[in-house]
Amino acid sequence: MDRPDGRVTDADFREALAHFVTGVTVVTAAGPAGPHGVTVNAFASVSLEPQLILVCIERSHLSHAILVRSRAFAVNVLAAGQEELSRFFAAAARPEGPDAFRGIAYRPGRTGAPLLDGCVAYVECRVAASHPGGDHTIFVGAVERAWAVPERRPLVYYNRAYRTLGSP
Repeated sequence: MDRPDGRVTDADFREALAHFVTGVTVVTAAGPAGPHGVTVNAFASVSLEPQLILVCIERSHLSHAILVRSRAFAVNVLAAGQEELSRFFAAAARPEGPDAFRGIAYRPGRTGAPLLDGCVAYVECRVAASHPGGDHTIFVGAVERAWAVPERRPLVYYNRAYRTLGSP
C-alpha cells in the first residue's frame, strides 16, 4: 500500500511476499551431534555453468552454525503430503542432536547430508560461498548431485498455507 512517507512496513512486506508461491524444502546437513535440518523456502537456482544454487539461513539458528561448519548440505524438495515434515523442521522447539531425526526416514547422501524419504527432488551441494543478507546468510552451493522423482507432486506454500498443484 502506498503510504504518504513512502515507508514499507513489515506488515506490507510480509503481505506482498505471502502472495508469491514458493516450493517447500528442508535443508539438511551432518552436524557434530548428528543430522540436522531446517525448513527453508528461500531456495533458488543461481547458475547453470557452473551449477550453483542458493539457500538463505537465519544467522541466529543452529542450522546456520551447522552449515558453516559442515560446508555441505542437501536441499530436500518436499512432496505433497509432507506438510508434517515441513512443520517439524520449522519448529523452534524441535529436538536437536541425536534425537533430531528420530522417527524420520532418511538416508545419508554423498556429502553426508540426510536425504529425506519421499521427496520430489534432491540437490546435494558443497558450500562454494557465503554472503551476508540482513539477518540471514546466503549460502551458495556448488551442486554435486541432483535428481527428481517426476511422478511425485510438490508441496507448495502460498498466502500462509500449504497447497498442492492441481495437475502433474
